Amino acid sequence: MFVLAIDTALAACSAAVLDTETDSIVAGDSLLMERGHAETLIPLVEQGMAAAGLDFEHLARLAVTIGPGSFTGLRVGLSAARGFGLTSNRPVVGVTTLAALAAPYLAQDDAVPVVTAIDARHGHVFLQMFGVGARTLIAPRVTSVREAARSVAIGAVRLVGSGAALVAEAWPPAEQPPLLVDETPAPDVAWVARLGAVADPGAAEPRPLYLRSPDAKPQDKARVARQ
Repeated sequence: MFVLAIDTALAACSAAVLDTETDSIVAGDSLLMERGHAETLIPLVEQGMAAAGLDFEHLARLAVTIGPGSFTGLRVGLSAARGFGLTSNRPVVGVTTLAALAAPYLAQDDAVPVVTAIDARHGHVFLQMFGVGARTLIAPRVTSVREAARSVAIGAVRLVGSGAALVAEAWPPAEQPPLLVDETPAPDVAWVARLGAVADPGAAEPRPLYLRSPDAKPQDKARVARQ
């Protein structure tokens, strides 16, 4: 079956079509960017579908990253995926950025835990820790960098994500240091597609996983009093 995967949650705008029969990406692209996802995504999807020689009716489902990540980026990807799914009558499944970043390392070797740490700014990270069989050892959360390092320093581990170096720098000196520190800024969209292909549509809903409130909040002084 064919799965269209979309990721705009972090520092990239990505779209790709996965052929699950051959476990290969038949078309797609990923562009590193901090802003401009809204203007880039739709043409990127259209180019990928055209290159694959597919219409949306040929897809079995769509997969989209649901966060945590940029509030604006998440809304762009989720809105597009839901729109495509609605017009083509295809299911849309959500994949967390935390799981997508960890997936290639867990597929390679799940005997050594993988910690995903995404920079959440202001000395905090979005965190999740995976063990054997991709079992969650620490559930998704936002926490201080220092507390993150303290909680995952349980032996040999691998760190991945934009906050990986931050956690490594705060590592308790008495504990075994991480075996790997990979600061990749965004997940490989191929793994978003693979996780989406095996996800249960009834459980993996395309709803945003924010983990915290937005940084920008309305100012009370600017509000107009109701009559």
